[in-house]
Amino acid sequence: MKKQQHTFHGGSDQRFANRTTAGRALAACLTAYAGHKDTLVLALPRGGVPVAFEVASALRAPLDLALVRKLGVPYQKELALGAIGEGGVQVLNPDVIATHQIPVAVIQQVVTREAQELARRRAAYRGDRPPPVVAGRTVILVDDGIATGATMRAAVDLVRAQQAARVVVAAPVIPLSTVQELGDIADDLVFVIAPVAFGALGFWYEDFHQVSDDEVRHLLVQADARGDLA
Repeated sequence: MKKQQHTFHGGSDQRFANRTTAGRALAACLTAYAGHKDTLVLALPRGGVPVAFEVASALRAPLDLALVRKLGVPYQKELALGAIGEGGVQVLNPDVIATHQIPVAVIQQVVTREAQELARRRAAYRGDRPPPVVAGRTVILVDDGIATGATMRAAVDLVRAQQAARVVVAAPVIPLSTVQELGDIADDLVFVIAPVAFGALGFWYEDFHQVSDDEVRHLLVQADARGDLA
């Protein structure tokens, strides 16, 4: 399957009511992957889970998690200096590190802290259930939005290391400035809107509450009940 071409709205003022409606809008852009036995939807927790739940439902595909963690700049947590993922995957953003002159020791402190949170989430969300089988499958990585792209890059590295046959990056909203970069690392890039002026991700949602661990677990249980879990 060749890369798909997607039309975006560079100056769109469109906003999503919540992650559920955003997920349904994103699913409508992913119909080419519906009903394929090798398709696997992986959500980036926590915000990506409600979006991915709708995508997996619409595509009749299994749902699971891509466990990655953003490495936030200590005094500006929303700004990513990089990200880490299961299996020791680590992606750093050299431009952010250089601009903010972040010492190696500080980076390591952030990595250590986020690795602990990654382990906690793995236990909280998966329990004794093994991670999904990725090898040979078309993997659709879903988040509720992509800002710097560091976390998504870590997720792409994670599933490529696990021998995914095809990697699709999907989010309801991404900055226009990152379209080319994300398109370069994925076999397909799917989005609903790509505004020129991105700002904060929360601006693009009327309801952008912090997704809780309980909400993640609840959605995974629902996916399991309808046979979605990989």
